[in-house]
Amino acid sequence: MKITADSSLLYTAAETYAVDAAAIASGIPSIQLMKRAGRAAFELVTERFADAALISIYTGGGNNGGDGYVLAGLLAQRLYAVKVIALVAPDQLKNEVRQAYEFAVQEGVEVLSFDSRPFVDAPNGGLIVDAMLGIGLQGAVRANYAAAIEQINASGVPVLALDIPSGLQADTGAVAGAVVQAQLTLTYIGVKRGLLTGRGPAVCGELVLANLNVPAASYTAVSPSTERLHLNALLPLLAPRAADAHKGDFGHVLVIGGDTGYGGAALMAAEAAARTGAGLVSIATRPEHIPAILARRPEIMACGVVSGQELEPLLARPTVLVVGPGLGRSPWSEQMLQQAVKSGLPLVLDADALNILAAGRVIPASVKRDNWLLTPHPAEAARLLGQTTAEVQADRFAAVRAIQSKYNASVILKGAGSLVASAQGPVGIVTDGNPGMATGGMGDVLSGILGGLVAQGLPVADAARLGAVVHACVADLAADEHGQRSLLATDLIPYLGELL
Repeated sequence: MKITADSSLLYTAAETYAVDAAAIASGIPSIQLMKRAGRAAFELVTERFADAALISIYTGGGNNGGDGYVLAGLLAQRLYAVKVIALVAPDQLKNEVRQAYEFAVQEGVEVLSFDSRPFVDAPNGGLIVDAMLGIGLQGAVRANYAAAIEQINASGVPVLALDIPSGLQADTGAVAGAVVQAQLTLTYIGVKRGLLTGRGPAVCGELVLANLNVPAASYTAVSPSTERLHLNALLPLLAPRAADAHKGDFGHVLVIGGDTGYGGAALMAAEAAARTGAGLVSIATRPEHIPAILARRPEIMACGVVSGQELEPLLARPTVLVVGPGLGRSPWSEQMLQQAVKSGLPLVLDADALNILAAGRVIPASVKRDNWLLTPHPAEAARLLGQTTAEVQADRFAAVRAIQSKYNASVILKGAGSLVASAQGPVGIVTDGNPGMATGGMGDVLSGILGGLVAQGLPVADAARLGAVVHACVADLAADEHGQRSLLATDLIPYLGELL
């Protein structure tokens, strides 16, 4: 996903409307903002699609449709072949949208009523502009809009979405039914947070921001609850190392996991922790995994344990515990987690440690900590909340906040556009990363990175934000070398050294 937008602040629909209202209150008429939106779209179309043989603009009845009508009129002025396919009859248009429609007609634009038959007027080199629904959509799209979306997606023509692809929820990134598949999205005033998580990254294509020259003072009307996480802004959390540093200065990570048959998960987490900069890394796992671990990575101290009682003395030295990679859900697994929790040490919990936590037997719901970090994927998040995975994905922001509040933990809700939430500050979105990360072991590498950062002295909230971004960025570096389709979790580990 390419993002041509420098802003770190991300907006809900309501926050965007508040900025818009503040701009209007400052003396910018609403019709002027609509004209600026149409002009920004015109400049993007003439820059990217100057040779388009026909530009077909699908319009709705709201301000998003008004932006489309302004664009149509401007294109007609420059003698582009352009037509409008209207989902709302002109006699139903009101206020600024009506004015924009009249401007387009005045410039000779042909306005046709939507016909649900297959789209046939798309010569090679054509362009479709989606100006139908905008950011105000709540719930599923109505039948006629769904038919138009289906027609657009079946056309085989490049699609530019204005503000947001129709059918995508601006606040959540969820889709209820049909959604436009855009190659390019021009969003206005501020980047909507739903563009960057859930289904957003898959349907918005390249993302471009036009701020419409809204005065900076208008943005002070809101305090956005979401921000985009940037690697360069977070890397200073890791202080330079002193010339006389020794391994004890950088902490000791103990990875607890690797039930029978799953030793590789614990090893990947341990290697990632070591490459992230932990001074010492050890593993507590099933005894049968020890020879393979030492053969692959002799720098890691590996201990075989068969019970919680054997694990207990190993908990005296570590700085942080990473529990869950390959842990399983056996009685052995529960003993490992129980001892880890009793230690009082900072915890990074992943995989089956989260599933055991959700079951409520090993860690009672009444337990509250401020030094643990939970890293669920959507299905694990659903178990933690007693919901379905679909409910989590319908509002990932609500889910990550609910987990954070329930467990008083820092939380990374993994997936496209991973979300990071802590007790203080806005929810962060990770916009780096790629589809090649959809393979086994990626979460184990992430948990090791997080453990390595906590070992070096970062509070769990800071480690969550930096670690989630580092994980995504090294995946991008590895994909550049290996390709996305063949990417393996262990491919990421060498690039930790390059990045950090």
